Amino acid sequence: MKTFIGGAIAAVVGVITLAIWHSAFLQLLAGVIPATLLLGGCLAIYLGFDELKDNSMKKDDTVEASGKEDVQKYRSEIDKLKQEIEDLKK
Repeated sequence: MKTFIGGAIAAVVGVITLAIWHSAFLQLLAGVIPATLLLGGCLAIYLGFDELKDNSMKKDDTVEASGKEDVQKYRSEIDKLKQEIEDLKK
């Protein structure tokens, strides 16, 4: 209940002071909005770059996984060829 009363008093005082210092509030708002947009844009760029980097790492992982499968395939093929050579020698 104390929080509710304190919030109500703060809201009333805020409305009164906003009416008194209307031009100062608009000046403050004019300075805060561009700064907020700049910082928000920088954050979005950073997060987008980080996401692109993560996606490229995932693609590299799939390439490495398919490379390991190819290695296994070639090793089995080499083993078969070695066996054929041994059979031909006999």
